[in-house]
Amino acid sequence: MFNNLCIRTKKDLEEAVEEYGFLPLFANSVPGFSVEEHAVPEVWYSEGSSDWPVWDWKGPVIRECGCAYGKFFEKRAVFISREWFPDFANWRRDGYDFDARWDDGLASYADRDLYGLLEANAPIVSTALKKLGDYRKGGRSGFETSMTRLQAQGYVLISDFVYAKAKDGREYGWGLAQYSTPERFFGPSFRENVYSRTPEESYARILAHLREILPQAEEGQLKRLLRQ
Repeated sequence: MFNNLCIRTKKDLEEAVEEYGFLPLFANSVPGFSVEEHAVPEVWYSEGSSDWPVWDWKGPVIRECGCAYGKFFEKRAVFISREWFPDFANWRRDGYDFDARWDDGLASYADRDLYGLLEANAPIVSTALKKLGDYRKGGRSGFETSMTRLQAQGYVLISDFVYAKAKDGREYGWGLAQYSTPERFFGPSFRENVYSRTPEESYARILAHLREILPQAEEGQLKRLLRQ
């Protein structure tokens, strides 16, 4: 199904996220399963160029599609549609909300502290979150490790990208990740549906869907993607 995908515009990217449900940004262990491999050269990064349209589209795509974005597969960035994220989170959480995970001894102190800080202040830009938690040289460490793990487990996502602004109002730079929880970002629709199936049922649904959209992929490749 991905053979005919060609991403030339932001609208193409939005439509691909909605159609396929899962769309990694960068090339990964499943050939052909990424924006990178289907974007025309004019919109993808090239060495020596300061223009990278796909990178600038991330925030608008998140906002306009209402999709999740984060390091969900192989510690790499992935778009997941509003339709499919509850099943993804249910599988990766193994049916636990974060408090239950902590109570059962399945979360570290570092992850608990960062998640609690984020949950109380979401949505929040990465720099502000680090400042609140004293994640700095001479302060606390492990921010990226915990944040990557919390995204992989389905407890945290990137809800937007925030750019610095020049005096004339023009945005510049690479953009800072704004983090949130799925519960805050998606609202009641997520909270009501995330645990409506067993984790095993959610896994089976996602695996069947990936088989359908990636018929060229080997079963083992798909199962590795779904592992944490």
